[in-house]
Amino acid sequence: MAREECKALLDALNKTTACYHHLVLTVGGSADTQDLREELQKTRQKARELAVATGARLTVALRDRGLATEERAEFERLWVAFSGCLDLLEADMQRSLTLGAAFPLHAPRRPLVRTGVAGGSSAVAARALSARSLRHEAEGDFDVADLPELEREVLQVGKMIDDMEMKVNVPRWTVQARQAAGAELLSGASAGASSAGGISVQERAGPCDPNKALAATVFSAVLLVAVALALCVAKLS
Repeated sequence: MAREECKALLDALNKTTACYHHLVLTVGGSADTQDLREELQKTRQKARELAVATGARLTVALRDRGLATEERAEFERLWVAFSGCLDLLEADMQRSLTLGAAFPLHAPRRPLVRTGVAGGSSAVAARALSARSLRHEAEGDFDVADLPELEREVLQVGKMIDDMEMKVNVPRWTVQARQAAGAELLSGASAGASSAGGISVQERAGPCDPNKALAATVFSAVLLVAVALALCVAKLS
């Protein structure tokens, strides 16, 4: 039961972190707005709440000495995935802090980078917050006032990572994956391929057709003869 709960929390954290990463890429660009800055704040707060809850449950499970070997291995895999999410979240928060300070939305205003991206990002933020729609309530100077809070939260996430390593010692290089890298992508691609247009790897890697090879050789010989005759005619004339 605890493992399923940790998996659900980790899936939610993974989705929220991915949405936050998508939003951060828009800061300082042509699609940057005050609504985006507010969406960034709400999304990162949601991610931090999920990170705290996930870390607490995984810590309790991994510090249980009566845990079975197979069960412990599964929790260690979840722990490594959780650590990766936190590292990405911290890096994106630092990027958001740097870009937010470099591109304030109000005076003194710096021209935004014309990235060619346009449109709102409310759909991405609503997906991260598991809401149908997002209500914006930020004031005019929200982007500048949020920077000190963001800086404190970056330090808090870094401290959370350090505390995790002190409480639970799970070296990442000792955790074995259950499947090969990219197996999910390969399985999804094979499932989506149509049976009519699908070509197996064995068919592509197999030997060439002898009939086709013979036809290509004959065609090449005829072409060479034709070129030789054309050169002879040109010299005689």
